[in-house]
Parts: sequence; C-alpha cells; structure tokens
Amino acid sequence: SFGIRLTCGESEDPPADVAIELKAVFTERQFVRNSCVAGEWGEEQSSIPYFPFIPDQPFRVEILCEHPRFRIFVDGHQLFDFYHRIETLSAIDTIKINGDLQLTKLG
Repeated sequence: SFGIRLTCGESEDPPADVAIELKAVFTERQFVRNSCVAGEWGEEQSSIPYFPFIPDQPFRVEILCEHPRFRIFVDGHQLFDFYHRIETLSAIDTIKINGDLQLTKLG
C-alpha cells in the first residue's frame, strides 16, 4: 500500500489541513480518498471503476488541481474527481508520500 497527502503546511499540533489524502490498498483493491479540515476528517470516498495498480509494476499518478476539484489520473486515464473541501487552495504547499513504493520522478 502507499499514501499521498497534499497538506497546508507541516504542523503536527494543531494538525495541518489535508486537502486530499489518497491511499492505495492492494489487499482490498481500493484507492481511498479523504480530507481533514480543522482537525476533522470528512467522509471517506472509495468507489472507483477499476483498481489500476499491479504489484511491482510502475505507474504514474497525476493530481490536477482545478476549480472546484482535484482530478486524479493513473497512467493517463482519469480515475475519479475529488471536490475541494478546503477554502484556500493557495495554502496547499506540502506533499507527503509514504508506503511501499519507489519514486522515480516527482514533478
């Protein structure tokens, strides 16, 4: 599994707002997304038309920030939209990536 978070800063106390959190869970074949505003997590979304990841195979995730949503693409195919829950998009300034993966490019 792996996770990607776009946050408004790096503060731990109080926790920084999370504009979007993406979690790929291979065992459940889910690509879950959520956000956290003012310390409160929103409703988790998990429906996707298909699970695009194959263990040990390279992939490309693109996160486009548009008004009024993020558009998420995997290997050039749009997978889903996630509508903004934070008010100030310009405050998003940090990306956190964790899990069992090897980054080859970040741009």
